[in-house]
Amino acid sequence: MKAMILAAGLGSRLRPMTGSVPKALVPVGGRPMLEHTILRLKAAGVSHIVVNVHHLGQQIVDFLAANNDFGLKIDISDESNYLFDTGGGIKQAAPFLDGTEPFLVHNVDIFSDIDLRALYAAHDASDTLATLAVSHRASRRQLLFDRDNRLCGWRNRETGEVKSLFPGFDPSKHLEYAFSGIHVISPAIFRLMEDWTGKFSIIDFYLSVSTRALIRACPVGDDVKIIDAGSLEALQEAEECIKMYKI
Repeated sequence: MKAMILAAGLGSRLRPMTGSVPKALVPVGGRPMLEHTILRLKAAGVSHIVVNVHHLGQQIVDFLAANNDFGLKIDISDESNYLFDTGGGIKQAAPFLDGTEPFLVHNVDIFSDIDLRALYAAHDASDTLATLAVSHRASRRQLLFDRDNRLCGWRNRETGEVKSLFPGFDPSKHLEYAFSGIHVISPAIFRLMEDWTGKFSIIDFYLSVSTRALIRACPVGDDVKIIDAGSLEALQEAEECIKMYKI
């Protein structure tokens, strides 16, 4: 099983810590975020991981080498000269991820007890382009799905902005979920990305193809813990998550 860890972010919400270390190496419970994510993926059956790097990326390369890549095959997608964002970063890593099998994508700063094996199996048994782990969580940005869990739109609850390519789209008639930052993608996505260049968001891409490709939600239960540890305030909560769920 292949996976990609999105680890190239600047970590601006974690300053001043990220002035001297990349976000992926910020410690949580005594170990870097990246290590937690790698071990979670390894436990789920992943044997090949791609990690993208940008800010202080050589530190990540050195960290992986010092730990013998945790017994896995790990490739680096180098974004040192240009930060491609989530969608552009996935496209940039196509040489490592393209092929015949789906791959899992995991934000480095997400801590959860989501069953990654089950998420991958649900996607593998479907005909979807991408399967997104989502939940009922407070978030200003929400994805909107129909009753068949197909992605149809997006809403910013603070500004009221709504995005959808579906004619006559009515957000009130759709299910609202927060995206976890964890998804499984079929390699067919790279053919659809051919006209996309440079920096772009994976959510913007998903919305752009939602009328012609199936992007589906995989809702997780309300008892599942999902922590975005990308801010100083959330680091302590992430440490509690590790203790509770032994991530």
